[in-house]
Amino acid sequence: MLINPIEFTFTPDITAVNKQQFDEHLKLYNNYVKSINEITNELVTLNNEEREKANTTNGYFRGLKRGETYALDGVILHELYFYNMGGIKSKPDCSILSLIEHFYGGFENWRADFIATAKASRGWAILCYEQRTKMLRNISLDAHDHGDIMMSLPLLILDMYEHAYFMQYGTNKESYIKAFLNNINWDIVRNRVNLWHLDEETK
Repeated sequence: MLINPIEFTFTPDITAVNKQQFDEHLKLYNNYVKSINEITNELVTLNNEEREKANTTNGYFRGLKRGETYALDGVILHELYFYNMGGIKSKPDCSILSLIEHFYGGFENWRADFIATAKASRGWAILCYEQRTKMLRNISLDAHDHGDIMMSLPLLILDMYEHAYFMQYGTNKESYIKAFLNNINWDIVRNRVNLWHLDEETK
C-alpha cells in the first residue's frame, strides 16, 4: 500500500527550530515518503528472476530490501518527531512524570540522560518503553535502521541528524537539544503512554 505524506505545518508553538529549518526538514521527510512508495512499487512488480539472484553482498534485490527499511523508518521516525514537537510545558503531567521517576529516580535524572543520549547519537535519540525488560530506556540510533530495539514502544523522538538543526544551530547541537526539551508536546507523549497503558507498569 502506498502512503501519503502528512501535511505538517510550522506554527507559533514550535520554538525549538525556526520556520526555515522546519520547512527544509519537511522536504527531506517528503522525499522519504516518495522513496518508500517507489520501493514498494518495485517490490510488488519485481519478477522472480531478480529474487533468485538475491545474495548478501550486492545485487538489485538486496538494495531494495535495505532501502525499504531505511526509507520507511525514515518516514515513521520523522512523523513521530514532528508530532511531538510544539508544546509549552517544561515538564510532563503527573502520569508521565511518575512513570519517568519510577525508572529514572527523578525527572532531572532522565533529562540529563536524554541530553547525553542525544549528544552521543548520529541519527535519533528516543525515549521508549522496552517490553522485554519492562523498562523505560533512552536509546541511541546512528541511522533510521541502525540501533532500534525490537518491540520497543517509542514515546519521545528527537532527530539528531545534522539536517535537523545545522542550518539554525550550526555545530551547537546541545543548544538544539535543550531547545527541543523545552518545546515538547507532552500531550502527544501522554497519548502514546495511554495507547499502550504504560502507566500501569508503575502500579
